[in-house]
Amino acid sequence: MASINELERLRWRLRRDCVDIIMAGAGGHIGGDMSVIDALMVLYKNHLRITPETVDDPDRDRFVLSKGHAMEAYYAVLCEEGFLDLDDVKARFSKFGSPYIGHPNNKLAGIEMNSGSLGHGLPVAIGMALAAKMDGRDYRTYVFMGDGELAEGSVWEGAMAAPTYELDNLCALVDRNRLQISGCTEDVMRQDSQEQRWAAFGWNVLSVPGNDIVALDEAFGLAAETKGKPTVIIANTTKGYGSPVMENKASWHHHLPTQEEYARIVADFTAREEALNA
Repeated sequence: MASINELERLRWRLRRDCVDIIMAGAGGHIGGDMSVIDALMVLYKNHLRITPETVDDPDRDRFVLSKGHAMEAYYAVLCEEGFLDLDDVKARFSKFGSPYIGHPNNKLAGIEMNSGSLGHGLPVAIGMALAAKMDGRDYRTYVFMGDGELAEGSVWEGAMAAPTYELDNLCALVDRNRLQISGCTEDVMRQDSQEQRWAAFGWNVLSVPGNDIVALDEAFGLAAETKGKPTVIIANTTKGYGSPVMENKASWHHHLPTQEEYARIVADFTAREEALNA
């Protein structure tokens, strides 16, 4: 378990690692990386029961990154947790023949499923959670989705199924940054209140500021305590969180920073980290 103070500092180093991976591979989904990386960090540090030594343990917790394009953030967290080597990822990310591609690859340690074709993660996670119930195992399953992804019909088929099977061992998280590759989610496919929608399907709904470490930590804890129904965390995030260079800008959904932008972004991360010591 990591303390809140430790996590508040770690979040900025992980962001630097993530941006360095993107720069090394000459591309990546940097905006969504920055919005979801805090939730990934909190989950892996304080709640997900899996280590590099237990990747084949049938009782390990499962995690599915359904918004698979946020892979650079996932690489940074997997490296921090010892599943992968950061220098190796930086050296080979997005290179021909490399296993370090732009979406999850389950040939790598700690990754449960290939994803990136949006809308598939929740149905697969439901299968994992249902299997735990049928096998009498106590592992939990977590799945992270993007809000643009919620236009996929398979998400809502899954949303109906999980409460039907009373999958209280399932926790979904929606990265609600309100932007996608083609603009604002409300302009592309209006979503209104995600809280009301998921509640109507029978889920336990927790709505939190999605880049707030304390709120995320508490939400994952509450999800684990909920009985009789699955939980969805609506994480109200900021796309590109951490630097004004990229915050709340749809054009940064997939963008390779220039050297000038890179320097400014890293300086902003450093300033946020140093402010913790003031």
